[in-house]
Amino acid sequence: MEEVQANRARKHMFADDKKHAAHAIRDAQFIAFAPYVFRASVILRDKGILKYVEESRNTGRTVQEVADEVQMPYYGVRVLMEAALGIGLMFRREGHYFLSKTGHVFINHPMARINTDFMRDVCYAGAADLEDSIMMGKPTGLKHIGAWDTIYEGLPVFPEPAKTSWFAFDHYYSDLAFPEVLKYVFSHAPLRILDIGANTGKWAMACAGYNKEVHIGLLDLEGQLAEARENIDAAGYSNRVTYHPHNILDNETGLPEGYDLIFMSQFLNCFTDKQIIAILHKCHDILPDDGRIIINETFWDCQQYEAGAFSLQMASLYFTTMANGNSQMYDSEVYLKVIDETGFEVVEQHDHVGLSHTILELKKK
Repeated sequence: MEEVQANRARKHMFADDKKHAAHAIRDAQFIAFAPYVFRASVILRDKGILKYVEESRNTGRTVQEVADEVQMPYYGVRVLMEAALGIGLMFRREGHYFLSKTGHVFINHPMARINTDFMRDVCYAGAADLEDSIMMGKPTGLKHIGAWDTIYEGLPVFPEPAKTSWFAFDHYYSDLAFPEVLKYVFSHAPLRILDIGANTGKWAMACAGYNKEVHIGLLDLEGQLAEARENIDAAGYSNRVTYHPHNILDNETGLPEGYDLIFMSQFLNCFTDKQIIAILHKCHDILPDDGRIIINETFWDCQQYEAGAFSLQMASLYFTTMANGNSQMYDSEVYLKVIDETGFEVVEQHDHVGLSHTILELKKK
């Protein structure tokens, strides 16, 4: 039996509390006013106020200069820019405002932009229903976007700008991991890969472009496969792709056979512990004894930096209010215990793949 690779240089960032009292008091107020922090920051960004201040470099901008430039009322610009001081997006000297390091990151770093758009367009209104979602085990916040039981049913017909922001959020993290994940997957020389949770077909197209011989099966809900088919046809890979419309939670219907490797990227985190067990049992039924499952997943406890862990912990609340009401970005220790109940064992684990991912390789016990 191969040993699980133990390369988690974890920083025990949540193991103690070293914060000074003054810092704790400040953070508590930040939480208290968090809705205004978010809304003001988004307006400052979207109205171009932060960008205009950034362009001033070392001279800074006055409130009047900003109000004239963005064509907003002087009063409104003043309260927003004063709020930006407390939020940490700007600093002020002799009546002139300058962009802070945090402000620079907020408007220029792609992760900050994508996370902000995702919260604004997909999650913000539904966040008010967090308590109801927790108590009912259902995504009661989803009603602010559409009348579906889960977000996955509605994705093909999502309204804009929520659809664009959702896919940008979903793809940003996985796309950065793809180059390393492709090398790992094809080190096993698979002939037929079953991609469960195919989404828009991005992974299938990446595989087809990486290896000219591999055949890929895409398994997902019918609506998702329709969009994937359109993308794959346009890319010219349709002759090496098979589509399998399937509700993975339908335990009466088995998975398609004939695949030597099963791939799942950011998929199992969309389900409960018990559902993950059921899904992996279905995989166990159709995978050959020498077959492999490769899982590409994000675990909050395997992140290098606190910002990454925090982002994933907050994304779990998206699953609670908007996605399905009962899944999350997992703690890897919880996830690995779930796998132990499925007839599989983890033979390799590689953390810090791409921006935030972990690769797990599973084989039958």
